Amino acid sequence: MFSSSRRRAAALVAVVVLVGAGAAAVAYGLGAHQSSKTTQAVTTTVASTPTPTVTSTANTSGPKSIAEIAKDASPGVVEVDVTTSGSGSSQVPFGGGGSGGTAEAEGTGFVIDTAGHIVTNEHVVQGASSVTVTFDDQSTYKATVVGKDDSTDLAVLKVNAPASVLHPLSFGDSSTVGVGDGVVAIGDPYQLDDTVTSGIVSAVGREITSPNNMPIENAIQTDAAINHGNSGGPLFNLDGQVVGITAQIQSQGGGNEGIGFAIPSNTVQQVATQLIQTGTAKHALLGVKVVTIPASLASTIGDSAGVALTQVESGTGASAAGLKASTGTVTIAGVQYPTGGDVITSVDGTDVATAQQLRAIIDTHQPGDVVKLDVVRDGQSRTVSATLGTRPANS
Repeated sequence: MFSSSRRRAAALVAVVVLVGAGAAAVAYGLGAHQSSKTTQAVTTTVASTPTPTVTSTANTSGPKSIAEIAKDASPGVVEVDVTTSGSGSSQVPFGGGGSGGTAEAEGTGFVIDTAGHIVTNEHVVQGASSVTVTFDDQSTYKATVVGKDDSTDLAVLKVNAPASVLHPLSFGDSSTVGVGDGVVAIGDPYQLDDTVTSGIVSAVGREITSPNNMPIENAIQTDAAINHGNSGGPLFNLDGQVVGITAQIQSQGGGNEGIGFAIPSNTVQQVATQLIQTGTAKHALLGVKVVTIPASLASTIGDSAGVALTQVESGTGASAAGLKASTGTVTIAGVQYPTGGDVITSVDGTDVATAQQLRAIIDTHQPGDVVKLDVVRDGQSRTVSATLGTRPANS
């Protein structure tokens, strides 16, 4: 059991790590990050994660009741308890000092295979000096951090536990999740083990911000109650498959207000596969900064609708492909838009209208993949091929 002081520290910690979704638009550069208060012209770096290889097991028996999902899945959900340095060097600090300059907090995780691998949020184990997981039967095991990825807020742990306590959960395809679909969340909010909440998918295709200020694409928004301590827990569809990892809430007061976000399961599988295999996750990089040119303003700006390049980083695939950044700007309603450079209108034959769509398409590729970009320059269309590079670590 945990002491009352431990419980208070954990509650405080969860407020820090969960609250903060839906902040101002962020500019994602090639290295340093900066804030942007622009509401229409959002700058971003285009990056991706590779194709998943973690096996998903489809359920063919039809929708389950919430009670059935809870009964079947709870043995695979674990409490993650972390001891961390109290130095405050972490970007998402656990807060609260403990004896000897340490602090403690908790989150949630779930088993993904019979080898003892467990997935959770990176911010749950950030700065950890020791990690312990507690299973549904109250058995406790020390865990090692196999790998973690700041850019997607994901981490993989491993425990040496007998097969009798390892109950892997099955992944579903998050790309098939739709608005209005029923979902169920299981986690340990406020150290209340195996708390089950339910709701619907409020929106799909959301963008949330990772601990290192990179965008996490295609996040699932839900009104299922998610509170402090749910971080790293599974979000299920009504077939009992994991379609996301609960990671953030948007809240004025720090409590559940029915606006929660989950990292999509397809991203989880992609990153978890890499972390298990190599301990790190690689993300592909096109090497540009971009701004959306809305179709409604394209003629006024004097350019094509699509995604305009404001910077092409030297030594990247974009540079080698001969892409050209903007040379000027025009201001409309107080917002600056680039002019005089390339505007990307499609990737591999798929139209792109916004910077977010461009990232989402690139997100299906791996470093080293070649993509075909349709671009417009000075009113002339052409197609170029670009080889995706690898984004530097911690950027």
